[in-house]
Amino acid sequence: MKIFGQNPKGKHLEKLKSSPNYKNGAFQNINETVMMPDESMLQVSLKFFRDRTKKTPPKPVPFVRTDLKKIGGHKPTIVWFGHSSYLINIHGKNILVDPVFSGSASPFSFTVKAFPGTNEYDIPDFPKIDLLVLTHDHYDHLDYNTVLQLRDSDCKIFCSAGVGSHLQYWNFDESRIMEFDWWETNRFDENIEFTAAPARHFSGRGTTRGKTLWSSFILKSTDYKLYLGGDSGYDTHFKEIGEKHGPFDLALLECGQYNRMWRYIHMMPEQTVQASIDLKAKVLLPVHWENFLSQCIRGMSRSFVQLQKQKNSE
Repeated sequence: MKIFGQNPKGKHLEKLKSSPNYKNGAFQNINETVMMPDESMLQVSLKFFRDRTKKTPPKPVPFVRTDLKKIGGHKPTIVWFGHSSYLINIHGKNILVDPVFSGSASPFSFTVKAFPGTNEYDIPDFPKIDLLVLTHDHYDHLDYNTVLQLRDSDCKIFCSAGVGSHLQYWNFDESRIMEFDWWETNRFDENIEFTAAPARHFSGRGTTRGKTLWSSFILKSTDYKLYLGGDSGYDTHFKEIGEKHGPFDLALLECGQYNRMWRYIHMMPEQTVQASIDLKAKVLLPVHWENFLSQCIRGMSRSFVQLQKQKNSE
């Protein structure tokens, strides 16, 4: 299935193997990170299948529609669409981060469905996108049906190392794609530069993990600094980033879908606050919530079962 994408291979893979973050056949976190230290994925799946507690909102989530084609001005403008999708307008450029507008954050449309009221935009509603930023390749950050609508545009694409392999498999022009390893910096134009920074997470669109990198990104313009957090558990990297690149005018950090069962790859609420302090952020914008929430976890369980069936049939 096209939606699964394709992991790096050939010369692309050989280049990735030279990364200091690529060890033992996969990308690694700075410190040892266990995905689920207390229970297996199968145990978690069974628990959520058996849990009959209603976790969806009783009515559509309140929604305010913004005319995206009219935003702009001297100061940066950020429109958040729920979960980790947002549009940044800065210095007249439109930067779209981790867009998911297909109504589902899963390879299977019947799972991880967006709550009513949270999926009110699609690519035709947007102004011309100048840059697409992809922090990692999970379905709730890299959505096949959404990014495909940008394939024939001329926007540049900044992404974590290896993620470009999926895009090339989907027939994106390789010349538009720039991959980043941690601490690499590249300019977008004369006013804006990006630096990829560490995150504590994982990657993978199937049952194989770590073949592409996961990152946060630092956006520096001539007068503002923004931290785009992607997905990350709490660790020492936040303080290191704050010391090297802070203070930040704004930090967008995950705060939703937390659970002690996966405490090393997502942050608990109090850790999100501490991370913003470590980053020396003046303002914190909590993201990675509202669209899917607990339903996402139930959907992850169903998707895991489906992926296992897919793997067994191959």
